[in-house]
Amino acid sequence: MASVAALGGLLFGYDSAVINGAVSAVQSHFQADATSLGFAVASALLGAAAGALLAGRLADRMGRLAVMRIAAVLFLVSAIGTGFAPSLSVLVLFRIVGGFGVGMAAVISPAYIAEIAPSRVRGRLGALQQLAIVSGIFISLLVDFIIAEMAGGSGEPFWFGLEAWRWMFLAMAVPAILYGALSLSIPESPRFLIAKHRVSEAKAILTKLVGAANIDAKVERIRETMEREKAPSWRDLKSPNGRIARVVWIGLGLAVFQQFIGINVIFYYSNVLWVAVGFDESQAFVITIISATINIVTTLIAIATIDRFGRKPLLIIGSIAMTVTLTTMSVIFGTAPVVNGSPVLEGAQGPMALIAANLFVVAFGMSWGPVVWVLLSEMFPNRMRAAGLSLATGALWVSNWIITITFPGLKDLSLALAYGFYALCALLSLFFVVKFIEETKGKELEDVQG
Repeated sequence: MASVAALGGLLFGYDSAVINGAVSAVQSHFQADATSLGFAVASALLGAAAGALLAGRLADRMGRLAVMRIAAVLFLVSAIGTGFAPSLSVLVLFRIVGGFGVGMAAVISPAYIAEIAPSRVRGRLGALQQLAIVSGIFISLLVDFIIAEMAGGSGEPFWFGLEAWRWMFLAMAVPAILYGALSLSIPESPRFLIAKHRVSEAKAILTKLVGAANIDAKVERIRETMEREKAPSWRDLKSPNGRIARVVWIGLGLAVFQQFIGINVIFYYSNVLWVAVGFDESQAFVITIISATINIVTTLIAIATIDRFGRKPLLIIGSIAMTVTLTTMSVIFGTAPVVNGSPVLEGAQGPMALIAANLFVVAFGMSWGPVVWVLLSEMFPNRMRAAGLSLATGALWVSNWIITITFPGLKDLSLALAYGFYALCALLSLFFVVKFIEETKGKELEDVQG
């Protein structure tokens, strides 16, 4: 059940990174300037932010599974639309449509997993969301690489006379269909069913998940935390004193910091970045795939340790390591000689930059990548989980959009400045975790307070 739900994360990763292999060809084909190119890359994130904000309301009204299926359909439409886009504006439009579906999936997948997972393994099951995201990134980059190699370049004609970059987008139809089909095979969230007074259905599902012992008491405990006099709304995010609940602000902070450390620059622009500092396109593809592979391996480390060591220690370790590696990259790019407006890595600088970039991916993959999704799925009380996760995920996508759309300009201005900013955000994230994050390891969802 958790694996099927986590496929929403695979759509997230695939849609986010597929543009990496196509970005140079798209720029050349449509004669796009740096600003237009940045917007085209980031456009899916605008749709994702809107989809995330809407997903919580839809999930509370229609159910978790209905939202998964809507997301799959939108993603399929996006794959076809971007693959056949006759202009940059049409490509942007269908990127936004796909982003809308991905934003919905990014909210509903961790929420569903948290609501069906026993507390003793909720961390590792919740981390499947990040594993699916990084797997989606890896698969999309690998597919991009294979298509580009077979065609002789991302801008060259491929099957049926369509350019290779178009097939990169069309290939997104496969995970969309898989996600939609498999969502038909899993049951609805028992906590949603209890909220809708479908107690007998919920009890049957919970019995299969956690056993029959004390099942009536568990159902009653859930019912007490889900019971409400009014329909779910954004008002659920307020505490009894009428102010936005403290946990909501903490959730927003986690979401913003996860993106402001610049991880997605590595996966959206790495091909362009490595070409700019002296590698050819084929080498840049290989470097990017290696980084994606490392991301998967380190996410597996997080899955193995998150329920043993807890959420907060992993975040602290990750913040420290990311600060060091990002600072290293900033120094390397800042001291490299500049030729034709771009730094050229000479001697040991190239290998050092590659090592620092991949150690940054390691630090993120074992900490802020999976742990943030786990925390966001379990830190909100039952009555506000869908709304809180929806708002935090919307903030995550907006933050992702800001970082994505500003990087081309920052790259042209100074790579040292760009990575210096990300390093500062990583350092600030350390202080944020130490002061505001409370450990949720082993807690039942019903014991979480807003």
